[in-house]
Amino acid sequence: MARAPLRFCLDYLSPYAYLAWTRMPALAARHGRAVEPVPVLLAGLLNALGSVGPAEIPPKRVYVFKHTCRIAHEFGVPLVPPPSHPFNPLLALRVTAAVEDLEARGRLVSALFTSVWGGGKGVETPEAVAAAIQSAGLEAPALLAAAQTPEVKDRVRRNTEEALAAGAFGVPSILADGELFFGVDSLGHLEQFLRGEDPLSQVDLERWRDLPASASRR
Repeated sequence: MARAPLRFCLDYLSPYAYLAWTRMPALAARHGRAVEPVPVLLAGLLNALGSVGPAEIPPKRVYVFKHTCRIAHEFGVPLVPPPSHPFNPLLALRVTAAVEDLEARGRLVSALFTSVWGGGKGVETPEAVAAAIQSAGLEAPALLAAAQTPEVKDRVRRNTEEALAAGAFGVPSILADGELFFGVDSLGHLEQFLRGEDPLSQVDLERWRDLPASASRR
């Protein structure tokens, strides 16, 4: 029986999602898995949880830039700031959701991430998104048209709702056999899990889940 794909929940806003994506295809292949890129709206996750993104906290915004530059150097991949940040990622997310074939969707994800974080022209305009689509070997007019349909718009919305229901609170979130791993720094833990070597036991999890709070900031 084929093993379930690893669901990689992404938003092109996140440099951490970009960095994790550069490692995902090889990681999945080592464990005989496919990767299913799942476009979700980070703002939707944050709004549902009453949270804010790193770029909305000025000291954290600076730290994230330094942190991701160091990770990119470690990974040996480019990291170039996009034309603006934060930006509106909806068109890029929707064209991604419009691609049914997982291999083709993966190529498009790589192209769009490169356009944002690899020195490209971003994804805020239809022209920039079209260029990324074409570089992935896909038909730009058809995907740009599909991105405007209610079906595809609803697909991104449903993806976001399903990610929330699975426990996601940000991106990248990777769902592996019902277990969620968050952030580029969780990739090593994901590999432990896929090898059957996860050190976390159900008893440990229940102990943390049932731990009472004795103070509140409110």
